[in-house]
Amino acid sequence: DVVAAYPITPSTPIVENYGAYQANGYVDGEFVMVESEHGAMSGCVGAAASGGRVATATSSQGFALMTEVLYQASGMRLPIVLTVVNRALASPLNVRGDHSDMYLGRDSGWINLDAFNSQEAYDLTLCAFRVGEHLDVRLPVMVHQDGFTTSHKAQNVNPLQDEVAYKFVGDYVPVDDMLDFSRPVTHGAQTEEDWHYEHKAKQHKALMDSRKVIDEVLEDFKELTGREYKRVETYMMEDAEVAIIALGSSVETSIFAAKQIREEEGLKVGVIAPRCFRPFPFDLIRDAIDMSANLKAVVCMDRSAPGGAMGALFNEVSAAAYTTKNRPLITNYIYGLGGRDFGVEEAKRIMREQKAHADAGHITTEIQQFSGVRGPRLGFFTTRRD
Repeated sequence: DVVAAYPITPSTPIVENYGAYQANGYVDGEFVMVESEHGAMSGCVGAAASGGRVATATSSQGFALMTEVLYQASGMRLPIVLTVVNRALASPLNVRGDHSDMYLGRDSGWINLDAFNSQEAYDLTLCAFRVGEHLDVRLPVMVHQDGFTTSHKAQNVNPLQDEVAYKFVGDYVPVDDMLDFSRPVTHGAQTEEDWHYEHKAKQHKALMDSRKVIDEVLEDFKELTGREYKRVETYMMEDAEVAIIALGSSVETSIFAAKQIREEEGLKVGVIAPRCFRPFPFDLIRDAIDMSANLKAVVCMDRSAPGGAMGALFNEVSAAAYTTKNRPLITNYIYGLGGRDFGVEEAKRIMREQKAHADAGHITTEIQQFSGVRGPRLGFFTTRRD
């Protein structure tokens, strides 16, 4: 019904093309051109609270500017769909892709889905409406895709016919909309110590309940299209000695590298790929790690500057790995910041380094490495107790 948006690279073509569709009469919805990304999300909140199906898109600094309103959208239980074309955060200014904006919004109360390629970016957006609008969920959903690597890459995409897509998404069912004058409601009310705790607890429960709904929607999408998606994908994990865990387009690079290194060097590498970052699939990550009794080392790939700590994906995976049967060694590689390419040879080098840890029975370097950085090697945090 409503798209309220402000352009920012590399998400601009999404809202630009929607504006063209609306201007040419291809869609019936409203396109609201606002003064900023803060205004864009504020417009989305107002439209959603009024009973409309709402979407927008942004990246990087624009995402940062709308962060204040993201918390309002989730706290008000408004099923807005936001496409985040992932891009580095300044400073220094950079328009290329990494996961800085994804990590910035990970605890804002939104469901976070992550596309590995262009087809998934399309498919998961359709699924996002079904998930967020489900009456057991009623939460906003972000769909992430890597800036330029996915958003501007020429890839084959098989879209659904309009009527098929409409039928899959279904009619929008407003809940407590402000324009239902027969049943007046208040949105965005203030709560203090008397009810705030319960409000946030129920919001968290809705996020956790969305896991079942996400699985159901992905299964329905598989039946419709034959394209199968899971909240966590595993590749070659049954006999893996080492594993790499990554997000976004790096998943496909990692799979290709793992296949090559198995064939060329006999190194048994598996890949674990979370497609749902929030709610975090704790149990599925644990089960993926436990798929191989021989798994000795896991590397978590974080494509965002960690800011004086371990990477966000590393922290989440470490918590899950602590509950596994064999508790593999876990290292954290920071990589690909500001659009730095992550190639097959780099992936294979990282896999070999994990094999060295596995053979030694302990982490032989610092736990955290900046992979491929120019100049002296950068490593931080150690298991040594000097």
